Amino acid sequence: MSHNLFDEFIVLTTSREEMLDITGEVRAFVRSTGIKDGICKVYVPHTTAAVTINENADPDVKSDILKGLEAIVPSDLAYQHAEGNSPAHIKTSIMGSSEEIIISGEDLVLGTWQGIYFCEFDGPRTRKFFVKILEG
Repeated sequence: MSHNLFDEFIVLTTSREEMLDITGEVRAFVRSTGIKDGICKVYVPHTTAAVTINENADPDVKSDILKGLEAIVPSDLAYQHAEGNSPAHIKTSIMGSSEEIIISGEDLVLGTWQGIYFCEFDGPRTRKFFVKILEG
């Protein structure tokens, strides 16, 4: 049986910085493949957007993460990059461009409070992320 083990997803961000829960889209894709066990790789091909796994029960966690990143990487430093989005590049490097999640029983193995987040640091924009399943 042939499975589609790769897909591209479009994300429309609405703010300069935000974290969008993409767990549902990733989980639905994993289930559609019929793969019982393997690895799910989520990859963001942007230099000013990232992906992370964190708590998805309390929405204040997302805003606290963004506030914490702003404290670490303030917007008002004398950056030299001409586009004016150096903080977005730095935050993306800190958060990372990919995550791997174990698949077991045709589902993502996430902790009770964990969700997968697309992190926008230079929006609003039309963005994308990729999901690749490695069977086994």
